[in-house]
Amino acid sequence: MRVLLGLLLVLLIVPGWSGYDKLPLPKGGELRVAPVALHPGDPRVRRAGRLRYLGGIALESADPGFGGFSALHVAGGRFLLLGDGGNLLAFRMGGDGRPRDARLFPLPAGPGTGWRKRDRDSESLAHDPATGRWWVGFENHDQIWRYAPGFARAERGRAPREMRRWSEGGGAEAMTRLADGRFVVISEQARPRRAPGGKRPRARAGLIFAGDPTAPGARPATFSYRPARGYDPVDMTELPDGRVLVLERGFDLPFSWLTRVAIVARGAIRPGAMVEGEEIARLQTPLVADNFEGVAVGREGGRTLVWLLSDDNNTRLQRTLLLKFALEG
Repeated sequence: MRVLLGLLLVLLIVPGWSGYDKLPLPKGGELRVAPVALHPGDPRVRRAGRLRYLGGIALESADPGFGGFSALHVAGGRFLLLGDGGNLLAFRMGGDGRPRDARLFPLPAGPGTGWRKRDRDSESLAHDPATGRWWVGFENHDQIWRYAPGFARAERGRAPREMRRWSEGGGAEAMTRLADGRFVVISEQARPRRAPGGKRPRARAGLIFAGDPTAPGARPATFSYRPARGYDPVDMTELPDGRVLVLERGFDLPFSWLTRVAIVARGAIRPGAMVEGEEIARLQTPLVADNFEGVAVGREGGRTLVWLLSDDNNTRLQRTLLLKFALEG
């Protein structure tokens, strides 16, 4: 009965599983925000592992295209959120936690022609600050597309051969561009064909591109990422010191989201490697718990910031949360 109840709740909140997943086009609308406590029952709690909580907000909008945000990019006070229906939300935000100049707009093109989650399923985001270009990973299509600065147009897309066996819903969920120009992609669910040390059951397939993954003839090297038991990798980003931060998501019955943040040592992601991250934080009840799928980092006042973003799955039962932490230690 407990398992059945959990499955029914999942069907109610995840549009892609219930069959009612058509997402409307963004039209633009004002954002509403409300403060969020790290511990809903005790506002004095300000720490989760090595992450010190600096504040957070819940975002809302009456725009029918708002929601489903799965990836995040932060540069200074500028924020960009990518939704799984191909919707993008851009705004500025300072220390007061109030978004300004918000703009909601669609991707100019992609592998899908519709606006349902299954048509687009844009899940991961990477950026080159030197050229201003963007890359988006499309999970169900197992493709990566490159876009001009400001998403003015789509420049090209590619379906890497190494991703063709990745399961539907288990594609390029996590992707980042490293400072040295390499791109790293990790599947949410696909297992590597071979994994050393008998660790295959929990490993996920990973790819390392020497440069632009959409370039003609680009062939990636493979590696394996081993998340914690019961968790899946859902996003990743590079820290200023070259280490890589990986966001993992879990689920506990009857219905509770689990979030794990891990750090991968600098240089650990290399061809043929089995990579594991060192856990630095977990978010689960009684701390704020939701479907966190996006992570970004930045610098402020000499400290490293970590931003976490939750995907509301375009339902009223979940929220779009944007939480700000300082990484310590």
